[in-house]
Amino acid sequence: MKQAAQVQSIVVMGVSGSGKSTIALALAAQINAEFSDADWLHPADNLAKMSSGQALSDNERLPWLHCVGQHMAQLASIHRSSVIACSALKRSYRDVLRAYVPDANFIFLDGPFEVVQARVETRHHDFMPLSLLASQFEVLEPLDDDERGLRVDIEMNPDEIVSKIEVELRRLIIATGRNDEETR
Repeated sequence: MKQAAQVQSIVVMGVSGSGKSTIALALAAQINAEFSDADWLHPADNLAKMSSGQALSDNERLPWLHCVGQHMAQLASIHRSSVIACSALKRSYRDVLRAYVPDANFIFLDGPFEVVQARVETRHHDFMPLSLLASQFEVLEPLDDDERGLRVDIEMNPDEIVSKIEVELRRLIIATGRNDEETR
């Protein structure tokens, strides 16, 4: 879909196991955007702490969020559309990312605890144990009405999710009147 590529920065957000990496990778391929996973930008100390089953504090997350924001801004500065998988669980976290890319679009992959828990139980993740899932749901702040983005039900299959996102991005482009010349 050519038009969706006009939306320069997209963050696919949600708790661990919601499908962020799967959906972000598929969406990036579909709209010819750069895919990144925010987990790649975590410092070793954060990875070690999470691997041991301990949740990160906001102070421990903040430098990582700045790295993610800088990465997004770097891609935007070279006029490269990007899709990044990033938990972005709290509004304050999303605000950090918006400080770097004010027009970022957030795609919130939302679903019930039981569905996500079943997914996490059947996969291997190097540093995100099942024991941290409840803490992620506890701190999760869904998108507010004034935040640019949309909520997507994770109980759809990945192809349906990507299609829904594309339709909404196309609607956003039409609503904001953006065109190819403005974003390249």
